[in-house]
Amino acid sequence: MTRIQVIMGTTRTGRFNERVVPWVLKRLQDYGFEVELVDLRDYPLPFFDQKPPSVTKRNYPNEDVARLGRKLDEAEGFVILTGEYNHGYPAVLKNAIDHTFVEWQRKPVAFVGWGGVGGARAIEQLRMVAVELEMAPVRHAVHILPEIIRPAMQSKDPSDFSVFEPIEPKLQALAEGLAWWAQTLSKGRAASD
Repeated sequence: MTRIQVIMGTTRTGRFNERVVPWVLKRLQDYGFEVELVDLRDYPLPFFDQKPPSVTKRNYPNEDVARLGRKLDEAEGFVILTGEYNHGYPAVLKNAIDHTFVEWQRKPVAFVGWGGVGGARAIEQLRMVAVELEMAPVRHAVHILPEIIRPAMQSKDPSDFSVFEPIEPKLQALAEGLAWWAQTLSKGRAASD
């Protein structure tokens, strides 16, 4: 079974991640993935201020970074959940990415975003970062627009996924692409070891 980590890319109070996570986790499990949640709140990192990990590899500056690196190593692929803040993705997500490198290499990544334009600008920026990390960004993303955000936030039942029904096909396309890339790249990594 393909192991996918779902990364909560924002840590702010009142984050929309809390509403999206149960839906994404459940659907990815339904599609046959082994899914694990990685909440960046559980990995408090200092602001990145050292040599790039593309050079230092696994020479981590402290145990918090090392713990994040070990966790990311366990995944065969990732789904990053991100809000869009000021036409970009959250600083805490960028900081976590900058502290690591080897752990992301030659793995697929897909994105679920939200905001005024469904997180499209944040996701496009993350795609460029993913390429620099030698990842394979999956073509299909899920963009959650305000007409879905509002009813999702108003719903008192986090297990009521009916508000997400209009974008279910997008998540299925994301999952199909993620599965293919994860299997293909896993074989490639194994062959090059």
